[in-house]
Amino acid sequence: MTSTIPTAPTPSITNFDEIDRSILSLYNHRTDWSQTSIPQRLEYLQSCLDRLLAVAEDWTIAACTAKGIAPQSTLAGEEWIAGPISTVRNIRLLMTTLQAGGQLSPPDIWQREDGQVVAEVLPANLIDRLLYFGHRGEVWLAPGTVPTQGQIYREPTASKVALILGAGNVSAIVAMDVLSKLFTENQVVIVKLNPVNDYMGTYLAQAFEPLIQAGFLSIVYGDAIVGEYLCQHPQIETIHMTGSHRTHDAIVWGVTASEQQECKASHRHRLNKPITSELGCVSPILVVPGKWSRSDLTFQARQVASTIAHNASFNCASGQVLVTASGWAQQAEFLAAVRQELAAIPPRQAYYPGAQDRYQTFLDKYPQSQPLGTRTPEIVPWTIIPDVPPVAGEYALTEEAFCGILAEVSIDAQTAPDFLTQAVEFVNDRVWGTLSCTVLIDRQTQQKYHIELDTAIANLKYGAIGVNIWAGMLFYFGSTTWGAYPGNTLADIGSGIGFVHNSYLFDRPQKSVVYAPFRIFPTPAWFSTHKNLLGLARKLLKFEAYPTWQNLPAVVIAAIRG
Repeated sequence: MTSTIPTAPTPSITNFDEIDRSILSLYNHRTDWSQTSIPQRLEYLQSCLDRLLAVAEDWTIAACTAKGIAPQSTLAGEEWIAGPISTVRNIRLLMTTLQAGGQLSPPDIWQREDGQVVAEVLPANLIDRLLYFGHRGEVWLAPGTVPTQGQIYREPTASKVALILGAGNVSAIVAMDVLSKLFTENQVVIVKLNPVNDYMGTYLAQAFEPLIQAGFLSIVYGDAIVGEYLCQHPQIETIHMTGSHRTHDAIVWGVTASEQQECKASHRHRLNKPITSELGCVSPILVVPGKWSRSDLTFQARQVASTIAHNASFNCASGQVLVTASGWAQQAEFLAAVRQELAAIPPRQAYYPGAQDRYQTFLDKYPQSQPLGTRTPEIVPWTIIPDVPPVAGEYALTEEAFCGILAEVSIDAQTAPDFLTQAVEFVNDRVWGTLSCTVLIDRQTQQKYHIELDTAIANLKYGAIGVNIWAGMLFYFGSTTWGAYPGNTLADIGSGIGFVHNSYLFDRPQKSVVYAPFRIFPTPAWFSTHKNLLGLARKLLKFEAYPTWQNLPAVVIAAIRG
């Protein structure tokens, strides 16, 4: 690899005439897409996969450059995984499902005692069992529904023109949203990239060139004015967005607070089109009290710290609220370990707009904040906020930081069962958002209180739940669903409406859960301490495209070196 590759130039704003032509072309080709057979769709996916592999390195270097990461550094592996590798995996899983006619049988499926159906989706095969040893991934279907899959392939319907308002933080988001709209919802797509990462358009256009040439996908650029024009365009039939709930409400209800209030009161939408969304979360980490060794404390403190540091904390799944039990004998020791691990992580460039302002607001609200580094115009230091009250309306519990903030909350509980009951009630009722939640529980406690843990998982109102694994990994797995827990409305949007990824094409998912060993070996790829992340990423890209026995040893060796 060459030492540096110039970042793609910032694209020009697409003018309205060009947007009109793009939308008209998509509108005219929407029937062609709905009539595209599964074998033809598989050809498109394979062609896109090949092109994505060819552009993956340039894609990653551009993202690294934009975020202040040296492309040859270990940390660059993070951008490989959060960009091309996640997208490659998503393509490959969709191909596997389409090869089964859109109704791929999960490894296992069962009905809980309460009647809810759960499908096991990970591990999918023997290679998965070795690579994700001790992991189990589940998709829980909406209560009272039967486990149907791939409705668009069972009952083909006319295609629609979908607008995707792309995210600016993780480069795989928009690519995987495109795949979801086209291949799981049967809709042709126009994408407006977020100005924060619109440099990605060059690489997305190269990777998805077959779909663009066929008239099923278009990429445009611009600011909020362009976004508003697209949203109101008469031939745009559905919308999906990733971003802020405030942006969502401005689109649906009005730009000003008074306009939104008036429109909500009269149930009058500015936008009368189906709109799905993924809008962030104040993501909690629940630490179930148990008897942990010193190495256990260090490992889990490292996991907590890594969820904050990943992508400079510009993730909707970044850990923001750390919930522990006041009666846990090791509470103080664990919180000290978290501080130590977080302080040891080098600072990251605060590349996402508004980070300094959001950070300053938290400092103003919480004078007891403890920065673990030096603040500069380019850096927001990792910061702990101790002793945040677990009360309704508390700022740190209701406002997504989207910078390196971790609020510590103590629940008045003595035992694991008591903590699980109270913590679930607390995060469901007093912590904003329903996207992602992580639960940490040692093996002995999990075995002793497995019924209480199962009840807690069932009662958690989050779309993605990780048990001993950062919930953000459910975004990567792809066979798990990604989206807010169902129940939000346009008037009270929360973390959004709808799911993406969902490579098994379940028609009515409720949430996904991944269970992992309390001590994952080797070092997880999302850990900030991974010593060979770039080497692992290079091997993982090839493996995710072609997960064969021949490609597995290189991944295992690279992972062990981490």
